[in-house]
Amino acid sequence: MPPLLLLILQLATLALLLGIVYRPLGDYMATVFTTRKDLAVERGLYRVIGVKSDSDQSWPSYFRSVIAFSAVGIVLVYAVQRLQEYLPYALGLPAVPENLSFNTAISFVTNTNWQSYSPELTVGYTVQMLGLAVQNFVSAAVGIAVAIALVRGFARRSSPTIGNFWVDLFRGTIRILLPLAAVFAVVLVVGGVIQNFSDYTDASTIAGGTQAIPGGPAASQEAIKLLGTNGGGFFNVNSAHPFENPTGWTNLVEIFLMLVIPFALPRTFGRMVGDNRQGYAILATMVAFFIVSVAAMTAFELAGSGSATSLAGGSMEGKEQRFGIVGSTIFGTTSTLTSTGAVNSMHDSYTALGGGMAMINMMLGEVAPGGVGAGLYGILVIAIIAVFIAGLMVGRTPEYLGKKIGTREIKLASLYILVTPTLVLVGTALSFAIPAVRDDVEGTSIWNSGLHGFSEVLYAFTSAANNNGSAFAGLTANTPWFNTALAVAMFLGRFLPILFVLALAGSLAAQDRVPVTAGTLPTHKPLFIGLLFGTVLIVSALTYFPVLALGPLAEGLN
Repeated sequence: MPPLLLLILQLATLALLLGIVYRPLGDYMATVFTTRKDLAVERGLYRVIGVKSDSDQSWPSYFRSVIAFSAVGIVLVYAVQRLQEYLPYALGLPAVPENLSFNTAISFVTNTNWQSYSPELTVGYTVQMLGLAVQNFVSAAVGIAVAIALVRGFARRSSPTIGNFWVDLFRGTIRILLPLAAVFAVVLVVGGVIQNFSDYTDASTIAGGTQAIPGGPAASQEAIKLLGTNGGGFFNVNSAHPFENPTGWTNLVEIFLMLVIPFALPRTFGRMVGDNRQGYAILATMVAFFIVSVAAMTAFELAGSGSATSLAGGSMEGKEQRFGIVGSTIFGTTSTLTSTGAVNSMHDSYTALGGGMAMINMMLGEVAPGGVGAGLYGILVIAIIAVFIAGLMVGRTPEYLGKKIGTREIKLASLYILVTPTLVLVGTALSFAIPAVRDDVEGTSIWNSGLHGFSEVLYAFTSAANNNGSAFAGLTANTPWFNTALAVAMFLGRFLPILFVLALAGSLAAQDRVPVTAGTLPTHKPLFIGLLFGTVLIVSALTYFPVLALGPLAEGLN
């Protein structure tokens, strides 16, 4: 089948499936976060932790709850790794080293799921389930909770509160993520993804040697790793492993899982602010970026230069035959646009410009559609910047959804935007500027010298600071420098933006709504969609142009 036709068919199938669930899932999530009724299990949990579900929090209290919950999560994930040898189903593996445990704990709690290790050789089943899989659920629920808090900021009038974090956390986990993950875990098992507690099985190879084949409860973790846009693989090669992603149709299911909640959240946003057209405008911007990105990455990989790639019909290096170029680039685009970090092909083996597209997807802020919750609150912050720019053009005080965008709101939005580029650029620069660190990076971590090696380091910090978790796979990151520096980037890249988003939510919730006038910019029409698209490009992608020119662009044009 011609690649273009295959691309159109796969994208059309995805569009159909996502279109079917957009309204029911989006409406259901809006109901989950607006109803006053608690489930029996939720009431039991509230009694245990001493929370009153009908008591809302101010934004500082909401943020303190996020930090406290996440801090406990870091300690627990670190502890189970360090105590692994004493736990059941450890598979005889020793305790995970201190700096690697530290990096992994922060990685999974921040919804990044960066892995500086080979999972089947480092962590047993109990650590996978009790430590990593639990965080796959709750870190995703934290992202959804923060997004809902910001939406309440737009929806409420003269309110000192933005909701209750603990209620949002439990409802997101119990009512949304758990049931969806359970259903799709079964779907993946039917598709051939393994789900067992088997020890390693020794198999004879064709060459006459032996190979240890791992087992494990992969399907249950695979479902939530994708549904929660987490990305941590059960096996070292992630969704390129046949035990995690056996066939072409499971590949499409896994892409669907990464997109389904982020693409449905704009509907939730529209319902909660009382204007579904606003949700459609956000969705249209997300879809436009997604289509442009997947088309560009696919074109670069199909046009890979050289006689070998020409004979193969494109750059097949690092890609699985069962997925091909199109199945790989759709997956790669989806994972880097949704802060998932899952891979079914090795981005390090992509063409220079194809790998550059994966970086650009993250540098956009992962807002097309972004991670669960994070994508929605990210693009809403950009929308605030967009209406501010529009207000400057016509000489009026900017307004968005009836809320005035003043000095405080712009400062918070600007700080949000500046956090990630600062972490990416400073982290990359320090890796080469400090002599002792540079010697370690160039001598131990980088496998490819020159422009591509620089791109590997740039990709690592871009992935960490954006809480994505994917890697170029040509970088040895299990070193003291990268374990520490990337952990700091992941932590600050997660919680500083959340701080500014919640402060913004509190500022907006405290305002009353201003009436719509003839000078109010309609934020549900094509003009605003185009303005929002352009603003994302200006404030996000162009920030990184100089550093991209030193890496993938220079390599691609060389």
